[in-house]
Parts: sequence; C-alpha cells; structure tokens
Amino acid sequence: MRSARERTLWSILAALLLAAAAAAWWTADQWRPHAGPWAEQAWKKITRPGPETLPPGQQPPAAQARPAQGGASAPTPAPPRKCVQDGRTTYTDQPCPQGSQERPVDGAVTSLPAPTR
Repeated sequence: MRSARERTLWSILAALLLAAAAAAWWTADQWRPHAGPWAEQAWKKITRPGPETLPPGQQPPAAQARPAQGGASAPTPAPPRKCVQDGRTTYTDQPCPQGSQERPVDGAVTSLPAPTR
C-alpha cells in the first residue's frame, strides 16, 4: 500500500499530465504546422533508416554508400522530377514544362521510361 504522501504526489503528477495534454490539444492549431514537418521527417528517418543514421564508426565510406554503376563510361541518369500542373502529377527526367511546378519526389521512383535520344 502506498503512503498518503506518495498517493498525493502521484495524483498531482497525473493532474499535471492531464492539464498538459488538454493544453496541447487546445493549442494544437498553433504548434502543429511547425511540428508537422519535423515529425514527418523524424518518422521517415525512423521507418526508413539510411547509412547516415549509423553510428560514426560504422558509416560506410562514400564509395560504398553509392550503388554500383554499370560501367565507367555509362552516363549518370538525370534525377527524377515531379511536375504538378492543373492537379495532374507527371514524373520525368527532363525539366518540367512551362506553367507547371516542380515538387520534391517523395520516396523512391521504381521505374522511369527509357531516355529518348
């Protein structure tokens, strides 16, 4: 059985926790826009860790961190681009057409059409 002093301490702690949760809920529209991008970035880093998340002594050298290239003379493919115009999203390796907005590519693009020459 807990002493009266210990019960009082735990009751005060529970009341403070409840008050903090209520204050966070009440003011969420003020702090959520600032915390949202940080939380999303933290979630991505937790669920998709990369070599940069390893401890300093265990990080691979830069040459090993990159995937192996097909050949030394093969040109490096252009990075994918996400172009948004009139609510339509297009992925390409070329510059976005005029009138569209270039947005960052979220996640990984698994396939692109073969480059036209």
